[in-house]
Amino acid sequence: MILSKARRSMQIGLWLGSLSVILSLNANSQVKTETKVEEGLPSQTVKIETAEVVYVSGSDLVVKTEDGELRHFPNVSDDKTVTVAGEKLTVHDLKPGMKLQRTTITSTTPRKITTIKTVKGKVWRVSPPTSVVLTLEDGTNQSFNIPKGQKFDVNGQVTDAWGLKAGMDISATAVSETPETVVSQEVIRTGAAAPPKLDPPKQGEALLIIVVPAK
Repeated sequence: MILSKARRSMQIGLWLGSLSVILSLNANSQVKTETKVEEGLPSQTVKIETAEVVYVSGSDLVVKTEDGELRHFPNVSDDKTVTVAGEKLTVHDLKPGMKLQRTTITSTTPRKITTIKTVKGKVWRVSPPTSVVLTLEDGTNQSFNIPKGQKFDVNGQVTDAWGLKAGMDISATAVSETPETVVSQEVIRTGAAAPPKLDPPKQGEALLIIVVPAK
């Protein structure tokens, strides 16, 4: 299971000449894309729940939790097994009095996905300082936004969007970073058989005491 935050930062840089990065080609456009995934340190939480089987009939199960609450689980599927004495049991094998334990291990791993997109083209029109239209390799024109404060290298000279002119061959690069959290769970179900019922002690033979009156 993956939870993605909405925060995303985008930065676009334009350089004259070729970009010295090996990129994979996106077949659906003239944009080439490289994706990097960086994972952080994972964390784990462990939750242990115990209960006792009170009633079971077919796929219906009723258990009593530690705090005395009765919980009903209807239509328990056969893939939900409980390991008792090394044997996997389904709901049909459970008996009243059995002790059940469910251990849930939740692992959370943060990661950052960095996507680098690059496109080559010729400046067709520039609207400094916010956008530029490029003629791509397939002959189509596409508009790109320019972030505030972006600088450009033109023949070794650093300039801003105002230094771009129609007809310049340039390469455009966009970098986006998306933080995500990957959550996975492992559930371990174990149990113990119900303790055997003890038979009541057998009564011994009655001792007959005869009292003989004294003569």
